[in-house]
Amino acid sequence: MTTTRLDTRFAETRAEGRAALVTFVMAGDPDHTTSLAIVKSLPGAGADVIELGMPFTDPMADGPAIQAAGLRALKSGETLTKTLHLVATFREEDQTTPVVLMGYYNPIYIYGVDRFLTDAKKAGVDGLIIVDLPPEEDDELCLPAMKAGINFIRLATPTTDDKRLPTVLRNTSGFVYYVSITGITGSATPDFSVVGQAVTRIKARTDLPVAVGFGVKTAEHARALAANADGVVVGSALIDAIRKSLDAEGKATEQTVSAVVALVSELASGVRGARVAAE
Repeated sequence: MTTTRLDTRFAETRAEGRAALVTFVMAGDPDHTTSLAIVKSLPGAGADVIELGMPFTDPMADGPAIQAAGLRALKSGETLTKTLHLVATFREEDQTTPVVLMGYYNPIYIYGVDRFLTDAKKAGVDGLIIVDLPPEEDDELCLPAMKAGINFIRLATPTTDDKRLPTVLRNTSGFVYYVSITGITGSATPDFSVVGQAVTRIKARTDLPVAVGFGVKTAEHARALAANADGVVVGSALIDAIRKSLDAEGKATEQTVSAVVALVSELASGVRGARVAAE
């Protein structure tokens, strides 16, 4: 593969001596227009990489917060076609911030793999995280995505032992996403010392950046993980900020976008302060 936006962005943050802040929000939550405004606001607030959830009716790896966000998005009429349009609209103003789509294979399969990859590349998608496609199924989407110039990012978990790790890493590109806890998103706070050891173990096997996610809720969490990882992923905390800003009917308010911006700014300060504190 040629150099991608993800490669460039992680090289930039590495040169700055810090981890990247990777922010996850659900496409279409709480509605398409507000979701686009949120995504557009993320880079200015300090996000280095944007993960955009693809709403799905059976999100088995997601905790209650992200499940609810997906349901809000589906209720508002979000589709995979609209999500790709959201990325394309974002790209009209931002040509440098990497955008990664995260979700499940079923919507892509129904859309059609070849058509999806063509449309995703045209829209400006840089990477995919598909949580229910193991390495044994790389022919389904991973290899075609890489051929299309889209990074395929694999998850490693606390149960990924040294025997399994090479298989996980084999066709991974962009970065490795280390899931810091066993379980669903947003379910617990990680043990930072244990995560640091795991990141070191993965880095010994690959030159790819390693980003850590699941359970990151505060700037202090982000700062602790950024001391060892190349990236820190925050999702459920941002989804919670959106939820708390909604009115009694679950609709966006004037505070919705600003609530996300405020939290991302705090998290960015945590990530950016980690390496300074370590020096």
